[in-house]
Amino acid sequence: MTEYEAVIGLETHVQLNTKSKMFSNSSAEYQSADPNTIVDPVSLALPGTLPVVNRKAVESAIKIGLALGCQIASVTKFDRKQYNYPDLLKGYQISQFDEPICFEGHLELPGDNPRTVRINRVHMEEDVAKLVHVDGLAGKSGYALMDVNRAGVPLMEIVTEPDLRSAEDVVAYIESLQSIIRYLGVGTANMEEGSFRCDANISVRPKGTETLGTKVEVKNMNRISAVARAVTYEIERQIRAIETGERIVQETRGWNDGTGKTVVQRSKEEANDYRYFPEPDIPPLEIGREWVDELQAELPELPAQRKARLIADFGLSEYDARLITSTRTTAEYFEETIAVGPTGNAESRLQFAKETANWLNGEIARLMNVDSINDVSATKVKPLSLANLIARVMKRELNSNTGKQVFEEMWKTGAEPEAIIEERGLGMVSDTGALEPAVDQAIADNAAAVKDYLGGKETAVRFLMGQVMKATKGQADPPMVLKMLREKLETLKANAGE
Repeated sequence: MTEYEAVIGLETHVQLNTKSKMFSNSSAEYQSADPNTIVDPVSLALPGTLPVVNRKAVESAIKIGLALGCQIASVTKFDRKQYNYPDLLKGYQISQFDEPICFEGHLELPGDNPRTVRINRVHMEEDVAKLVHVDGLAGKSGYALMDVNRAGVPLMEIVTEPDLRSAEDVVAYIESLQSIIRYLGVGTANMEEGSFRCDANISVRPKGTETLGTKVEVKNMNRISAVARAVTYEIERQIRAIETGERIVQETRGWNDGTGKTVVQRSKEEANDYRYFPEPDIPPLEIGREWVDELQAELPELPAQRKARLIADFGLSEYDARLITSTRTTAEYFEETIAVGPTGNAESRLQFAKETANWLNGEIARLMNVDSINDVSATKVKPLSLANLIARVMKRELNSNTGKQVFEEMWKTGAEPEAIIEERGLGMVSDTGALEPAVDQAIADNAAAVKDYLGGKETAVRFLMGQVMKATKGQADPPMVLKMLREKLETLKANAGE
């Protein structure tokens, strides 16, 4: 039976977070604006208007290219990409064709089997207006409404070579690219709000062969989970078609998230279908090496480099380091917490770093998800407060369960851990004299568990420890309780043997 492999290339559109549009001075912050309120003669395509290039957008494009290891063109130009669609008021889109601003880059996919995805190009263009389709009522025809606010917002299109082989590769690429965009601060890269849009060109071929199959473009994927489902479905659809003798047609298909299928939209256009020619109203841009060097110096430490450093400096696992560096604010929060944490020898510092990673990737991530918070710096818990709490848990002034109770109160109120511990009397009880009554009571009240232990079932001690923790409202020192229980039970076992 023939084994197939997928060959996948991605075209990703990234909206830039400039203050104004790509070729006019209207605001680019359209997301929350009322429809058709952010308009101007250029974005309305009124006769006689002339585009003026947004310098900040060009700088953002160069930064993206540098972060992806691209060559930066010394001369780049804009072109007219001509096609007719209601959301394109001019009848053409100002884009870039044969002289893009960035080319020949790469992005490393993370994971146990890291590999390189080649970047063909990064080019600048303008976004189009937004169509809102409305279904008709009572059998009447539907209609579409057009919102011009988005028209002219700066876009970067990042095009890969066909180096991806699976839905997992695609997801890893998207998440890595989103992280880079956010680290650079040039865009939100949010798929749900439409500021990060991804189209996949997919074909399949017998594994081990080099000839490319007929590619199909898949659009309308507005979440990472939808991308994964769409890519998986399209790969399986093409394999089924080949095995049943059906011809694969080069076309554009849309993803229907409700049915879980791709559906035909139109035949796939080639470059000559767009009748590209140089934009006559914008002269070629010359990009000096000095300007590129200045922008290179402004780049932050990028996710891959930061992850490698955190692993080397703090002994974090690849998994923990990847989660922490997935967003710049989380990585900065982690390092700020380490910086204000307790000083000590190298071993204790490494242990503190690992505990901090556990809190960030565990309890903090959980509560951020519950409260729909995307940025850890927007929470009420500051790095110094978290460092103080972790230090208390590590010094066994609190056990882990009580530490979580204190943290939940910190999360809700922003109060300091010391104040919460004092107010609620939550300090850990480690004194054997204070714990002995609860330990003795647990043994006296649970004869069955004691009998199990004496009979060789040593796990019964865990049940007894739970009873002590319950009696002390979770404040007992678990290792101390376990030690005391074992000593008393072993004494009972020895006496029973006599």
